Amino acid sequence: MSLLRLEDITKRYPGVTALDAVGLELAAGSVHGLIGENGAGKSTLLRILAGAERPDAGQVLLDGVPVTLVAPRQALDRGITVIYQELTLVPELGADANVFLGMEPARGLALDRRAMRERARETLASLGLPLADPGIPVKRLSIAQQQLVELARALVRQARVIALDEPTATLTQTEVTHLFGQIARLRDRGAGIIFVSHRLDEVRQIADEITVLRDGAAVWHGPARDVDDAGLIRLMVGRDVEYLRQPPAGPAAATPRLEVIGLTREPGFRDVSFTVRPGEIVALAGLVGAGRTEVARCLAGADRWTAGRVRLAGRDYRPRGPRDGIRRGLVYLPEDRKRDGLILGFTVGANTTLPVLRRFTRLGVVRAPAERHAAEEVVERIQLRPPDLDRVTRTLSGGNQQKVVLAKWLLADAEVLIVDEPTRGVDVGTKIELHRQIRALANHGKAVLVISSEMPEVLALADRIVVMREGRVAGELPAGEATAERIMALAVAA
Repeated sequence: MSLLRLEDITKRYPGVTALDAVGLELAAGSVHGLIGENGAGKSTLLRILAGAERPDAGQVLLDGVPVTLVAPRQALDRGITVIYQELTLVPELGADANVFLGMEPARGLALDRRAMRERARETLASLGLPLADPGIPVKRLSIAQQQLVELARALVRQARVIALDEPTATLTQTEVTHLFGQIARLRDRGAGIIFVSHRLDEVRQIADEITVLRDGAAVWHGPARDVDDAGLIRLMVGRDVEYLRQPPAGPAAATPRLEVIGLTREPGFRDVSFTVRPGEIVALAGLVGAGRTEVARCLAGADRWTAGRVRLAGRDYRPRGPRDGIRRGLVYLPEDRKRDGLILGFTVGANTTLPVLRRFTRLGVVRAPAERHAAEEVVERIQLRPPDLDRVTRTLSGGNQQKVVLAKWLLADAEVLIVDEPTRGVDVGTKIELHRQIRALANHGKAVLVISSEMPEVLALADRIVVMREGRVAGELPAGEATAERIMALAVAA
């Protein structure tokens, strides 16, 4: 008998069927991979499993018995925990308080802080996170450590079904290896794990079974050993996908649009120099923590550098803030689109026009028809599907949210674009479309700086590659001479 069985789960929203009679079976002591393009229905399925959404049809069975999950508390009480990509921790609270949030141990009418602290310490240590002080605020922990706090919460709740949504998206390889070790331990204890990821090699590495969703339907299920990455991609998108380099339409301009000279902000980076020319895509490559995002934030005006110079279009440039950078023609598409790139409660149209709202304002009044027309044009340009300007951005898939971030800066018509992890958490079909859009920007004379931790993406996009290591530039390679091995040698050399 299965630990968890989903039968004919159907969920409809106005104008779209998010899930169409989807089935999934999870055995105790196993890992089940769930994959699909952005918008395929994975997030909706997890919300239904967590009790945050109710299906329109179908049923959830636990140990063969149908259960009704109309609120997250009911799912938790039945041993079902969903750990989302955006972790649900309270940053200011300690790790121990987060582990026991909502089920704090008590002694009479008082909170038993000592028992909570000791049990949290033991549980975290069992997951490879020995904290001398489990009361440390979780905001001071790394993302990988915060994920272990979420897993500890699941263990304390004696969760039998644990769903992990893109758990490796922001982790280093060492942290991924450690997480996989903890997943294996949970599996060996008899838990059933649902593992959602766009990193197909990781899914095949950790999963026993895989279910592929496409357009809200389950189109394939089988053992992970029976399929390779190419086969999974075909199943996800319904066609063969080529992940090839798109060469530039012509040579880049001779004069740099962006010149970075000896830029320093300790301890993040020091003495960083490079150029980006109109019509060119330059990639900042390197390991996580090499200082790439820190450089981007300074160039965008979010942080201040302490030494060095920057020239933009031949003039000295030192932005007083992001608004100043935008005014000068430099924009930043941040790594964390939900936190820094979008106002999730706003509509697609409102997010798209926000940076250039003054363009549609006369005497303090927004000219709504002109604003909407501009938003419609740019949303069509990025091929957002469906192109619904009135949809709240929070309800979009991760790939479509990233397209909205791109759309608003396309509308700003900046001359320099810094794109930080442009396809993080994005399916392969959307990834190729975003690559096409980025190349088109360069072909139209924009200077583009791309930061990516994915080696295939760097090789597919960049005309030149600047490799950073431990806050410094370790070397530079033209696209014709770049290989994964050469880039990695620069990134990790002693």
